[in-house]
Amino acid sequence: MSGERYRTLSAVFPVIFREKDGKTEVLLARRMNTGYMDGLWDCAGSGHVDEGETASQAVVRECLEELDIAVDPESVTFAHLCHRLGLNGARTYYDLYYHVTTYSGMPHIAEPDKCSELQWFDMDSLPPDTIVLRREALAHIKTGCPYSEYIVDAKVMQG
Repeated sequence: MSGERYRTLSAVFPVIFREKDGKTEVLLARRMNTGYMDGLWDCAGSGHVDEGETASQAVVRECLEELDIAVDPESVTFAHLCHRLGLNGARTYYDLYYHVTTYSGMPHIAEPDKCSELQWFDMDSLPPDTIVLRREALAHIKTGCPYSEYIVDAKVMQG
C-alpha cells in the first residue's frame, strides 16, 4: 500500500418533505453562481461538512445559512448515503441525505447569490432539470434503500 491514505469529501443534503393535497412534496433550490451544476434543482440547504462537525450538525448549519430555518437537531435522521466515486479528476464524495422533520421559521432564500429559486415539488414529478444524482437519491429514499454508488468520470463530463 502506498504512502498517504485515501481521503474524500462529504456533503449533506437535507430532505425536507411536506404533505399537501394527499401528496408528498420535497423542497428544492435552483443553484446559481456556485460553479457546480448551476441552473439545476438540488436539495434545498445542501452543502459541505466542515472540519470538526458531524454530518447532522452540518445539516442544521446549512439549513440556517441557506434557508433561514432553525432545525431541531433531534429531528435530523439519516435517509441515504451515496458514495460518489470520482475518476479522471472528478472529486470523490460521500453524499449524506438526512430527513429534516422539525424546524422553526419559513424556508426562504437566505443566500440570493447562490440560489435563484426555492420551490416545493411533488416527489412523483420532479422537474426534468433536477440534478441526476439528487433525483436518484430521492428515488432510493422513497423506496427505503439506504445506500447507493455512483461513478463520475471527469473525461466523460467534458465531452
